[in-house]
Amino acid sequence: QVQLIESGGGLVQTGGSLRLSCAASGRTFSNYAMGWFRQAPGKEREFVATIRWSGPSTYYADSAKGRFTISRDNTKNTVYLQMNSLKPEDTAVYYCAAKTGSSAATTGALWDYWGQGTHVTVSS
Repeated sequence: QVQLIESGGGLVQTGGSLRLSCAASGRTFSNYAMGWFRQAPGKEREFVATIRWSGPSTYYADSAKGRFTISRDNTKNTVYLQMNSLKPEDTAVYYCAAKTGSSAATTGALWDYWGQGTHVTVSS
């Protein structure tokens, strides 16, 4: 059974930084893509970033480009989301997700596994 456990959320001021972590377990993830999504209060879940488990390919939502960096540590089965220059509009619950196959997908319905989410609040 695949488990994804996020951590690293919290309260930060505008312009600050946070690093989210997603610890994955339950199977070999060499042929998986990993991603981050977020859902703000009253809004639909939206794609943030994705990375292939093997290989350097990454893809970002326009809102994340230049501020967020997705990375992974295969030795720890962990994926990270470094978030810099945070804005109040980044406030959301951030979810880690995994999908079989290495292709990028921005639609949440195409992802197979989800974590429980971690809260990020950016104060103005």
